[in-house]
Amino acid sequence: MTPPVAFFTAAIVIIVTSLAQARDLDQDEALSLRQKGVIQPLEQFVEQALSRYPGSKLLEAELEEKHGIYVYEVELLTREGVVRELKFDASNSHLLSDKEDD
Repeated sequence: MTPPVAFFTAAIVIIVTSLAQARDLDQDEALSLRQKGVIQPLEQFVEQALSRYPGSKLLEAELEEKHGIYVYEVELLTREGVVRELKFDASNSHLLSDKEDD
């Protein structure tokens, strides 16, 4: 295998592996994790996100597992018409990121 082909093949393997490490959880999985005390309630995270951007509207909220960590992603539309994506550690409500969504 020539070096450029080997590099390209390795890059594809890394991308596919990283994509496979993030998965959306369904409602049943989320409920089970909540009942076991593994994650905090979604409402807590939605309230926290909305309080950062008063007057904003909730567009979407989902629970994902990334690299063994449960993450709530909350997407808001601000008063100014900007879409924000906030990510929280679902186990302790720590804000992981807050960025403008494309």
